[in-house]
Amino acid sequence: MSIENNIKFFADTLRGTGAKLIAVSKTQQVPKLLQAYHAGQRIFGENKVQEMEEKYRQLPKDIEWHMIGHLQTNKVKYIVPFVSLIHSVDSLKLLQEINKQGAKINRQVPCLLQVHIAQEDTKFGFDETELVHLVHHFPPAFTHVQIKGLMGMASLTNNAEQIRMEFRNLRNLYKHLASQPLPLQFEMKELSMGMSSDYTIALQEGSTLVRIGTALFGERDYHQR
Repeated sequence: MSIENNIKFFADTLRGTGAKLIAVSKTQQVPKLLQAYHAGQRIFGENKVQEMEEKYRQLPKDIEWHMIGHLQTNKVKYIVPFVSLIHSVDSLKLLQEINKQGAKINRQVPCLLQVHIAQEDTKFGFDETELVHLVHHFPPAFTHVQIKGLMGMASLTNNAEQIRMEFRNLRNLYKHLASQPLPLQFEMKELSMGMSSDYTIALQEGSTLVRIGTALFGERDYHQR
């Protein structure tokens, strides 16, 4: 299928779910992104700061850019002026830097807190205890971040029930937090979970943002980067 047809497929799939499609464009070339853009796609996800910056400069300015990869503190300043949502906030140190850079330009930066839900040590994120502690002891001085919800990545496995359990645990944590009194900087609206291999389960478990790359653009060509 063409990129245009893939965009239409996901538009049809997500219709009525309340979820939005993030086109994961990492390693993809600008012409492919333009095909998706002209097919109506407006949200793109990148996992490297330099690549996001390059594409931001080249592509239309009504695109929403989402940072979905692990973000180093020394790279935060480059994307804070334009990033629409940082999914991968996985430490207090990173949150502090985002707040610092947001303050410099007087911008509240929208963020998601990444939760470690997978049975793998390679994934980043807060565990449940750390997350609850952060929420209950959120620094009042962090006035230039907006916490919009949570993000998680399931284990890389063919065990659908394990994936479902991990997504369900994250959804339950999200709902628990949403039912609590929260700091002023919090607005639990988004639950980012699900990729090309597991988005159907993620949607069934309440995802509001699915991060789709391969199923939209085909396999990545790392030789072009």
